[in-house]
Amino acid sequence: MEDCDRGFDLEARLGSLEERAQKRTLSPVDRVAERGYFADAAGGDLPVLDADEALVFSSNNYLGLTDDQRVQDAARQAAATVGTGAGASRIITGDTMVHHDLERLLAETKGTERALAFSSGYAANVGTITALEPDVIFSDERNHASLIDGCRLAGCETVVYDHCDPASLRDALESRAAADASTGTNGDSDDESWLIVTDTVFSVDGTVAPLSEICDLAEEFGAWVMVDEAHATGLYVDGGGVVQAEGLEDQVHIQMGTLSKALASQGGYVAGSDALIESLLNEARSFAFSTGLAPTAAAAASESLHLARHSEAREQLWENVAHLRDGLETMGFSIPGESQILPVVVGDQRDALAFADGLRARGIVVPPIRPPAVPEGESRLRVAPIATHDRDDIITCLEAFRTVGSELGLL
Repeated sequence: MEDCDRGFDLEARLGSLEERAQKRTLSPVDRVAERGYFADAAGGDLPVLDADEALVFSSNNYLGLTDDQRVQDAARQAAATVGTGAGASRIITGDTMVHHDLERLLAETKGTERALAFSSGYAANVGTITALEPDVIFSDERNHASLIDGCRLAGCETVVYDHCDPASLRDALESRAAADASTGTNGDSDDESWLIVTDTVFSVDGTVAPLSEICDLAEEFGAWVMVDEAHATGLYVDGGGVVQAEGLEDQVHIQMGTLSKALASQGGYVAGSDALIESLLNEARSFAFSTGLAPTAAAAASESLHLARHSEAREQLWENVAHLRDGLETMGFSIPGESQILPVVVGDQRDALAFADGLRARGIVVPPIRPPAVPEGESRLRVAPIATHDRDDIITCLEAFRTVGSELGLL
């Protein structure tokens, strides 16, 4: 036993990631206001971006509100009145009226009875799924990692259906119902809880879930529907998401989203019935056993949501998306989906790295998306404009894509 080593060979793991071109690094930056610029950060031992200034075309700051003076002022006001942090779990002493104001606005926007703010979107998904303790979950194969981890931690049967494929979901539902019938457990299965979980806008594919068809299937089989609107909240009708755009508030039981993308803050939320929110408040471990969302973040998110509902930023974002999509498709890139996320799939991760490096050298920041975030052979550049990019910015981005794509033989 003296020579026994039960530790972890982390150097070997890191070497394997490096060999597969999947090792990530951090590059600290100072962001310059308004148009998604990055400028070099100084100090420290970490690498920094090596150009004086670059346009970022892969941000989740879709409406450009992180730089909005009104949002920043709201955060400052909250810091001055209730402090920078909650100081405790909200069920202890970390609850403030700033949180309740945000939750009321979220519920109003999402068309639900109530909403509950979590410290992150990840915590919201994991906490909600595990608190519900479903008997069976039906999950889109390309759901976000937080949904996948929620399914794993719930410890129940999880059936994965093909991406954005209602026919595959129907097959999964029918097979599970038939299995119950064949074992003579129909009586017991009527008491089972079935949960269908899906992103609405998929973060690296740009696809939008066929939500109406999913809801119809859920009603047919007596299942509940939970959606992740992280990349949709704030971008559709009246600052809502895909649920609001399709008028499905009465058919979607659980609407989850984040405050850290279009809403320019930090945190997550769940919106639904009063009974759902009361249950999560009492049984979601990631809510109860975590310090409450910082009041500064809650106040910033509230102001951003007000602006998303009533400003012209959403219209400008979609104009930028259309211009960029048309330009990339004209070059010959096939851009799937119909969202603000425009994936340029190049295949091999090394090609994706080379493409990103070439763009960076020309002042465009679009980091590559590689396995395990996407399947092997589907590495890509995830292009995402923001509302505050102007026409010249988009032209600059398209010119860089054309130049680098031609140099790499991808056009």
